[in-house]
Amino acid sequence: MSIQSNLQHIKSTLPSNVTLVAVSKTKPVSDLMEAYEAGQRIFGENKIQEMTEKWELMPKDIQWHMIGHVQTNKVKYMAEYVNLIHGVDSLKLLQEIDKQAQKHNRVIDCLLQIYIAEEETKFGLDENELQELISSEAFKQMKNIKVIGLMGMATFTDNQDQIKKEFTHLKAIFEKVKPLSTFNFQLSTLSMGMSGDYHLAIACGSTMVRIGSSIFGIR
Repeated sequence: MSIQSNLQHIKSTLPSNVTLVAVSKTKPVSDLMEAYEAGQRIFGENKIQEMTEKWELMPKDIQWHMIGHVQTNKVKYMAEYVNLIHGVDSLKLLQEIDKQAQKHNRVIDCLLQIYIAEEETKFGLDENELQELISSEAFKQMKNIKVIGLMGMATFTDNQDQIKKEFTHLKAIFEKVKPLSTFNFQLSTLSMGMSGDYHLAIACGSTMVRIGSSIFGIR
């Protein structure tokens, strides 16, 4: 199957309220352009340098999502153009995004990463840390970031019941904090689900899925 037919197949299965992020990390620009020609406009990268190189080469109506773990010292390299930063898991990182966005006179959208998996390797905030962050004075003072949603990654397992439990847990947290809306905290996006589990994620309330191998093939 070609990238174009893979994309068409996946999009035909997605509800209209679900955004597809094509995970294009490590893929050449020619593959991304094939997806672009097929109508895809949102691409997810996990390395800022690689994303910046692609941004420079590719059409400017593309939305670039940073989906990898972000180091604070790298934020400045993408602040000019990034549309959404997925894995924000600390106040320190938010402050750096706010600072760099201000330099470019922009407001950068962010998703706060919530730790829902049973593996120790995943990044993210727990529910208490989330509450502490959004109620802090430091957060309330940030004018160049906007938290538009939450994201989380399920445990890497074949146990569908466990994955469902984790997705349902994240959806419950989302609904709990959504009413705490302020000018820089307005939740509309719940990002969960990848190539292997996005159907289950959507059933549990996901509005954004990140799909790579099912579009571009196995890395």
